[in-house]
Amino acid sequence: MSTIVIRAARAADLDTITQIYADAVTRGTASYELEPPGRAEMGTRFDTLQAGGFPYLVAEKAGAVLGYAYAGPFRPRPAYRFIVEDSVYVAPDAKGQGVGLKLMQSLIAAAEAAGFRQIVAVIGDGHPDSASVKLHEKLGFRHSGRLEGSGYKHGRWLDTVFMQLALNGGASVPPDPDSLPERKFREASERTEEMKN
Repeated sequence: MSTIVIRAARAADLDTITQIYADAVTRGTASYELEPPGRAEMGTRFDTLQAGGFPYLVAEKAGAVLGYAYAGPFRPRPAYRFIVEDSVYVAPDAKGQGVGLKLMQSLIAAAEAAGFRQIVAVIGDGHPDSASVKLHEKLGFRHSGRLEGSGYKHGRWLDTVFMQLALNGGASVPPDPDSLPERKFREASERTEEMKN
């Protein structure tokens, strides 16, 4: 019996990733998008995250992609550079097999290795029995806020739940100058200075 393998996502995975996300958008409430983006848009999003050095992973079993997860910027302002927001989606026929857990465990490890300090989960339709809420709780995320009635999808109002996990000492120690977010910030600052001169 083959096992689930977590690996870095590749461009060749994007057709399946696009299908998995389309199902989540069309049928689910985790994403507040109302129309599923096409393959080209998903490719642009993938390329942007790759260029930023953010982790983007897939779960694979017997050559089939069962789900994917990535960490991306929480907000564009530079002071937020140490926080990432996670996203995890599992194919409908692979749910309940531990795919999301394996993806998230690997994503947390990758974000920690890159030097990020916080992972934030922004969970659409975040009711207490939500599979996503339960998954994040299992991984040690703590509840950090709720926006009531913040989304409207499938004919009903949805709450958005924020959950948070500290990494690498969180806010208790200064930033690591060798971390990915700090290196990227310095590179961007140097480019800005060069353009001024």
